[in-house]
Amino acid sequence: MGLLVIACIASARAWAQPDAGNYPNKPVRLVVPFSAGASTDIVARLLSAKLTEAWGQQFIADNRPGAAGGVGAEAVARATPDGYTLMVTNPGPSINNILLKSRPSYGFADFAPVIYIGSAPVIAVANAKFTPNDMKELIAYAKGNPGKVTWGSSGAGSNPHAALETLKAVTGVAITHVPYKGSAPALTDAVGGQIDGLFTTVASAEPFIRSGRVKVLGVAGPKRQAVIPNVPTLAEQGITGADNLLWMGLMTTGKVPRAIIEKLNREVNRVLQAPDVKQRFDQLGLDIEGGTAEHFDRFIKGQADQMRALIKSGAMPHDG
Repeated sequence: MGLLVIACIASARAWAQPDAGNYPNKPVRLVVPFSAGASTDIVARLLSAKLTEAWGQQFIADNRPGAAGGVGAEAVARATPDGYTLMVTNPGPSINNILLKSRPSYGFADFAPVIYIGSAPVIAVANAKFTPNDMKELIAYAKGNPGKVTWGSSGAGSNPHAALETLKAVTGVAITHVPYKGSAPALTDAVGGQIDGLFTTVASAEPFIRSGRVKVLGVAGPKRQAVIPNVPTLAEQGITGADNLLWMGLMTTGKVPRAIIEKLNREVNRVLQAPDVKQRFDQLGLDIEGGTAEHFDRFIKGQADQMRALIKSGAMPHDG
């Protein structure tokens, strides 16, 4: 019995400390907590391809949409902490789902930040036949038709939902929120006229913008986007306090050994500096960030503080 106990303890210690030098020695699952085609998905697939190429081991993008990213995030939170389950995430699953629920199914400690990948301001896009042609006209139209405008998002509590609620708070308009399981199905319904529009990113909406199936009403950021230079910012249209940044980062399960996190961080930093990756990010309107895991951790904490302030103000619905 004594030998069995010692063997079990030794086995547990070995399992708790996977060999970073040998990492990865089997396929790595890269969870995307949103549907295919969204900006997070595009970045995850680009990253998967580059890491597979670099390490000769498969990094497999695994879409797990639902609950504003909560379904995929919970799968990562509950995974074995060995570095073989990663997640390309954004504010929805990593902050909003935790702070907006009275009983969240996971918490901040369930994840380990790896690297801040990049960011982009959200843009307001609408059905091509929608009456307003810019944000100023949208606000006027919504005020004249309370509740008539329908605005999609990638889920209740998602970053696009937060962008909508912030816009409503600063302008006083009544716009009906329609949650989806991701930006892609919301965009499809905006194209088809089932909803009037949504907040999304250039990366997600690029093919729809290029084909003229949606029109862009405004950029919720400090400057115009190079890929849509004729579209003014919200501030240029007289709407202040409604800017919204969609950031993306790589996380893994909490308690993954520090050496594995550092190895992933170094390689992803290298990937982000590759000329073809930088070119693709530029095409998608994404600004590359990079940096240490500690930098990403500090950033997340600052973003969480901003969301807490938004909740306290009453601008963001909270079920607790």
